[in-house]
Amino acid sequence: MTEPAYDLIIRGGRVATTTDTFEADVAISGETIAAIGRGLGPAKREIDARGKYVLPGGVDSHCHIEQLSAAGIVNADTFESATTSAAYGGTTSVISFAAQHVGMQLPQVLEDYHALARKGAVIDYAFHMIIADPTKETLERDLPALIRQGHGSIKIFMTYDRLKIDDEPLLDILVAAREGGAMLCAHAENHGIISWMVKRLLARGYTAPKYHAISHARFSEAEAFNRLIGMAALVDQPIMIFHVSTAEGAKVIRDARGQGLKVFAETCPQYLFMTADDLDKPGIEGAKWMCSPPPRRAPDQEALWQALSLGDLQTISSDHAPYRFDETGKLRAGPNPNFKQIANGLPGLELRLPLLFDAMVSKGRLGLNKFVDLTSTAPAKIYNLHPRKGAIAIGADADIALWDPDKRVTITDQSMHDLAGYTPFAGRSVQGWPVTVLSRGRVIVDGGKVSVQPGSGQFLARSGGEAAKPTGRLVADMDPEQNFGATLL
Repeated sequence: MTEPAYDLIIRGGRVATTTDTFEADVAISGETIAAIGRGLGPAKREIDARGKYVLPGGVDSHCHIEQLSAAGIVNADTFESATTSAAYGGTTSVISFAAQHVGMQLPQVLEDYHALARKGAVIDYAFHMIIADPTKETLERDLPALIRQGHGSIKIFMTYDRLKIDDEPLLDILVAAREGGAMLCAHAENHGIISWMVKRLLARGYTAPKYHAISHARFSEAEAFNRLIGMAALVDQPIMIFHVSTAEGAKVIRDARGQGLKVFAETCPQYLFMTADDLDKPGIEGAKWMCSPPPRRAPDQEALWQALSLGDLQTISSDHAPYRFDETGKLRAGPNPNFKQIANGLPGLELRLPLLFDAMVSKGRLGLNKFVDLTSTAPAKIYNLHPRKGAIAIGADADIALWDPDKRVTITDQSMHDLAGYTPFAGRSVQGWPVTVLSRGRVIVDGGKVSVQPGSGQFLARSGGEAAKPTGRLVADMDPEQNFGATLL
């Protein structure tokens, strides 16, 4: 009797890449994709994928999991609950955060988050290192070592009272990222504008959650983008700008990329499907829709979709940051807090892909191949997880989601698998849903049930990769041939 050639074959589905869609079998040996073709076999097990799309598992490159905020609040999810909800939604890799706060040693921060992930994660994961205390020790000793250990990206905040990095230390961090070969990611908003707006609103009695959307004046985004891009260009360091929310912000990025700068950028479902009006709810209910930056207006949604179409924005992440609507989260300051006292963040890991599939594939906006690119392949490439992640390709990890394009689902708070207890998208109906999900060849979701052990996810060590490499083109002020021989990099 002939020994089966493969462990598993996904038979007869429609495989999609960033450029093509075709009918094929996908054969898996161990944890990797071994063959793609027609009539493959035999295998120890088969999955009938006729009538389904066979897509790479999603790569969510921006999610806050079991993270301590600067205000001392741990968000609602554990690594087990967050990654389980991700799997239900078709996501098979996440990049979460290891968050340093002032006074913390960065190596200990990484060790603590690794321990949490090793205990709970059911899918594969990597970390962005948040730097909030850029001491000489952090930048010159700890950061280079941690980058070499496989933490190929850094995040900074240009706003928030306890997290913000001012211009001069930001330049130091950009240079440290350049020297270590890491990507620099940023939450870029003008802190002074936001702080001024918050104080002015509160002083006049405008305290409801809806005024959060006004406090983050839209100009604060474009201004910070321009400032960040200018500093990155000064030292020739590639950057990723997180959660773009405004038409003006998208234009700044388009202009920078048009000048040949290595500026990458993302947006999130909340900016494509929500507006500031969603915060205008009775009482304190609008707190559930509060995130930073806030949702904007319908014209901004159109501008962001256009930016995605043009390639100005390369990825769509969830920015999953769940806080429960109770005293442990959103209502920590009491039952009637002002908007400044409410934790910012939304749950989104599970619904990122279904919302986007409905808009992009079922409703025809940008299409299936662009869906695969924006939600899986592009983030894997930018963050140097490709070719292992983000594609249906021979030799890649068998991270695969089978999508039923006809399945209709009405989203409810009760149907979610994270621990937030609510979703801002409750009541919305979508067409298209991941019905079977594989992680490294393991079927982890099937028939609405998850079957995977906590802690079975693997850490994805990575360097900054190609995206993080400087262009090699120095501005005149930094070029010894044009700055009287000064060597500054």
